[in-house]
Amino acid sequence: MAAGGPGLEPSSNNATIPPMPKEEISFSIQGGTPLRGEVVTNRSKNGAVALLAASLLNKGTTILLNVPKIEEVNRLIEVLESLGVSVSWDDHTLTITPPETIDLNAIDREAATRTRSILMFIGPLLHHFKSFELPQSGGCTLGLRSIRSHLWALERFGVAIEAKTDHYRIEHTKLTPETIVFYESSDTATINALLAAACIPGTSVLKYVSANYQVQEVCGFLQKLGVEIKGIGSTTLTVTGISNINTDVTYSVAEDPTDAMFFIAAAAVTKSTLTIKRAPIEFLEVELFVLEKMGLEYDVTEVGTSENGITKLADIVVRPSELIAFPEKIHARPYPGMNIDNLPFFAVIATQAEGTTLIHDWVYEKRAIYYTEMDKLGAETQLLDPHRLNVMGPRRLRGAELVCPPALRPATILLIAMLAAEGPSTLRNVYSINRGYEDIAARLATIGAAVEAFEG
Repeated sequence: MAAGGPGLEPSSNNATIPPMPKEEISFSIQGGTPLRGEVVTNRSKNGAVALLAASLLNKGTTILLNVPKIEEVNRLIEVLESLGVSVSWDDHTLTITPPETIDLNAIDREAATRTRSILMFIGPLLHHFKSFELPQSGGCTLGLRSIRSHLWALERFGVAIEAKTDHYRIEHTKLTPETIVFYESSDTATINALLAAACIPGTSVLKYVSANYQVQEVCGFLQKLGVEIKGIGSTTLTVTGISNINTDVTYSVAEDPTDAMFFIAAAAVTKSTLTIKRAPIEFLEVELFVLEKMGLEYDVTEVGTSENGITKLADIVVRPSELIAFPEKIHARPYPGMNIDNLPFFAVIATQAEGTTLIHDWVYEKRAIYYTEMDKLGAETQLLDPHRLNVMGPRRLRGAELVCPPALRPATILLIAMLAAEGPSTLRNVYSINRGYEDIAARLATIGAAVEAFEG
């Protein structure tokens, strides 16, 4: 989401989730070794957290299958439990049972402020309260991040949002179905509008919305709850809401394109032969096209559809390749363009490509600055402004000791660079990586990487 102006920027423990991390977890990496074998794509971080928010609409029991055990999910579970929601784990299955009455006064503020996903609670909570407060959201440190797209979408339903020093104040008198035009196709704003429209009787039309994978996930889930939605996968969603949702439902989280892209990038920079299984191919096709033009050799075999019946899957085999710089700037766009969360991977891939690659990270304020941390590993970058970066290649990477940036994707590209770097590396305080990737060190070890997690 693009940056905006001032003012709008941002119990019992049945789930037995890990507590808020107190000790720093770090990674030691012995790089310079090609990866080998195969890795199965993990389930979606962004899909899972959106579904946790959506579960607040349901007065019945919600069972979510294949939920990734990541810190972002843990924080939202802590928030849900503080509201009186019963949440229990069984392997990777979450069972969510709502209370008779949600207690917002008891909200876990520390957990809420550590995740931007808390914003998606606004939509469902509108159907529980006419007036309430939510803590200001956190998550990645990426400059000022406006919530105006949320405000301008929800105000059409009759909602007023006011940003205070450390919280948002949300009020409405009566929610009415509307036609809403989005000025930007924000994923989370689209989800908020969907969750609001789901329980407003009548038909709402959401135009120029995000059609990204997490939005499609929420649409599939709402359909199972009985909400009629037309236009899934397009930029216009027609939602026929129902006043009361009270049904027991089971839904499986789909595969994560950014998880698949992590391993595609890791294979590319380490010149490895690696199979990435069950990748959500429709959310990777633009990325693969760009990589093909950069010289990456790969094969794609379609293997079916995820359990949600929406997400198409394929196995991707990446082979050792001599890379060249992409002749145009590489930038993200709303789906079906390159995913904004996949863009950073091209910065590390470009370190091994002949020529100069221009990365334009126009969405997040100052995120491109973090990419220059790769220079400490032997990369050569030229920061043009807070959004644009030239990456010169190929460059021989070498091990180093670095502290993880406070942002998920910039942190992961340092880990990938360390896999390619000769000699030992240490990446300290990897909480930001653990927000989005489950057991990444152990998964890398299964494909030949020398990565160990340790405290301190």
